[in-house]
Amino acid sequence: MHSYFMPKLKFHPASLAAAFVVLVFSCGAFGDQTVLLSSLNLDNTRQDWGDPHANKSVDGNPLSIGGRKFENGLGTHATSSLRINLDGNAKEFSAWVGVDDEELGKPSAISFLVIGDGKNLWKTGIMRSGDPAERADVDVQGVKTLILRVDNGGDGIDFDHADWADASFEMIQGAPETVPPPPPGPEVILTPAPGPEPEIHGPKVYGCRPGNPFLYTIPATGDRPMRFSAGGLPHGLKLDAKTGIITGTVSTRGEYIVTFRARNAIGSARKDFKIICGDQIALTPPLGWNSWNCFAGAVTEDRIKAAASAMVSSGLINHGWTYINVDDFWQVNPGSSDPTLHGPQRDAQGRIIPNPRFPDMEGMAAFIHSKGLKAGLYSSPGPWTCGGCVGSWRHEQQDAQQYADWGFDYLKYDWCSYGDVVHGSGDAYLEKPYQVMRAALDKAPRDIVFSFCQYGMGDVWKWGAKTGGNSWRTTGDIQDTWQSMSHNGFSQNGLAPYAGPGHWNDPDMLVVGDVGWGPNLHPTRLTPDEQYTHISLWCLLSSPLLIGCDMTKLDAFTLSLLSNDEVLAVDQDSLGREASRVSQNGSVEVWSKDLDDGSKAVGLFNRGDDEAPVTAKWSDLGISGRQTVRDLWRQKNLGQFDKEFTATVPSHGVVLAKISPVM
Repeated sequence: MHSYFMPKLKFHPASLAAAFVVLVFSCGAFGDQTVLLSSLNLDNTRQDWGDPHANKSVDGNPLSIGGRKFENGLGTHATSSLRINLDGNAKEFSAWVGVDDEELGKPSAISFLVIGDGKNLWKTGIMRSGDPAERADVDVQGVKTLILRVDNGGDGIDFDHADWADASFEMIQGAPETVPPPPPGPEVILTPAPGPEPEIHGPKVYGCRPGNPFLYTIPATGDRPMRFSAGGLPHGLKLDAKTGIITGTVSTRGEYIVTFRARNAIGSARKDFKIICGDQIALTPPLGWNSWNCFAGAVTEDRIKAAASAMVSSGLINHGWTYINVDDFWQVNPGSSDPTLHGPQRDAQGRIIPNPRFPDMEGMAAFIHSKGLKAGLYSSPGPWTCGGCVGSWRHEQQDAQQYADWGFDYLKYDWCSYGDVVHGSGDAYLEKPYQVMRAALDKAPRDIVFSFCQYGMGDVWKWGAKTGGNSWRTTGDIQDTWQSMSHNGFSQNGLAPYAGPGHWNDPDMLVVGDVGWGPNLHPTRLTPDEQYTHISLWCLLSSPLLIGCDMTKLDAFTLSLLSNDEVLAVDQDSLGREASRVSQNGSVEVWSKDLDDGSKAVGLFNRGDDEAPVTAKWSDLGISGRQTVRDLWRQKNLGQFDKEFTATVPSHGVVLAKISPVM
């Protein structure tokens, strides 16, 4: 299987490609000329993995389909598209197409499309590795813009190596020219600003364990000062009426129905809330922030405190964002040349000692808690973390107790060097280190969310819950590119049965805002529409939402992406269902998620390079009758519809809707 950790991009000057345009003149009466596709500038190919290659496969091998070799063509990877300007000067496009033999025996599934001026001119069925090449002879007379597209077969893009072999254009005059995809749409804020009157947000349900410290902040927007109350709080909990922060402990198992109220000078709001004291926590996916995607190895205690303060000052805490998580590099790193990472690794009793950048772990966690937020930490079951810092190998019980003593509420546990000290295979091997830490956490008197970070090895979603995980990574590390984000998100189809209250599939953290994986940050490379797709898809997937940007530099657009309460409610829905793809037509697809009020959250996605209509059919959604459709990003009803709803969706964009029966 490919690695999707960091796709590499290669760029070649267009002038260089133009210098090598090959014109092979035919002997036709009209002087038609044949131009090879491989002679054009192929850098304008947009694809979801790897780089396009002239006369080579995507992995750089000679082109080969079904055992047949080809001298020239384009090697690409689904999903891909290449836009070509013909300006009405071509007669025919010809090619042999199929899955490259370098993926022979792999579960590839792709289809090829030739689109002329927005109309499908030719299309294959699903092609798989080993299938013989299929011939395309497409009449393109009068076509101004041609698009060569490769779609995945509905099972993700793994192994989807695609060849346009012996591809050429029969030209009446002139030469074809590839053009870049259309520019991204403008940065438009769709989320309405909250009003001055109180409104209570967040989930409807919360899980805790008996006797452990309890912390919950009532998320509410509206003008401050605001006064809070909570009727029906279980014994042992108390509410700060000024801040809305609830603390204490619940000693008795059971379900408690609590009524939250918020009041300011303009009005009041109320919301029913259920506290379940039992064996499960994380009854809805965690919402928070993690240091890795912005600071990586440059993280410090001051930056963590600044993130906590920004979570409050930005108002994100009022929308339910909760966790402030320290990723790698809070520990000692003996192999680093940076003296701020040096020091004793453990004390005489074997307790882990943080590096000098983190002089007061307990104080830092207390600072985060004082803001009404929770604190998270990172480690590895191996002797070293991915960054070379001290891991938890053979110190699991001590570390779990230390995390609890310091006051941490979340543990990301990264596979890293475990495979260097323990060798094996199969589920039992993969489960073992997480079972060990799960047992250690169970002995610590604190509710600590346990996040497995092992990149989906061994289909972790099939055993993550029984091993004690509250979430588990299903993918490699995300990057701030369309290729990386779309692969991580759309590859989740089929995993819905394994997610639910207390245990969640995790396609990795969010890459909106200023990111950079170190001290030098840059604005995300995702376009505005791609960012709307990112947040919409993650919410439909009931994924943990962990902000990855520098929150001290939040711009208005990024803040609007993270503070839309109707969108976040899809992620935080108490039913805990994960969305699945219900239909796909080329590069457009529809995903649907059941909500606890009987309605559907539906994402209409366009993964193509051009604006396109996307239709959600009631028959695909399993509903019937007249339905109200609400645009969740704009927070407005679009009307009532029978049988289906169609929206025009921009390239790489989404319309996120709630579809409810007309009452």
